[in-house]
Amino acid sequence: MATPISTADVAHVARLARLALTDEELEQFTGQLAAVLAHAADVEALDTTGVPPTAHPLPIDNVLRDDVVVPCADREEVLAQAPASESGRFRVPRILGEAP
Repeated sequence: MATPISTADVAHVARLARLALTDEELEQFTGQLAAVLAHAADVEALDTTGVPPTAHPLPIDNVLRDDVVVPCADREEVLAQAPASESGRFRVPRILGEAP
């Protein structure tokens, strides 16, 4: 089987990624990338007719509870527990010198 990717291709990708690779690394990565591409070609050759698209190999059930509408806390009670409030809202320190 011919190598689907050359050392020059790997060197080009390394340059684009701004990676400095030695000659030994180029040879090593060329072989590794060729193996990955060969595996991808094997997967591409599989007959997937009738196989639905899958996001996860196992069925997943939603483990979250259903949303249930409940009354919210009383505004005055919550603001009474705050360190400072003003005009029915929490009062917080000014941030980054913003104008009031």
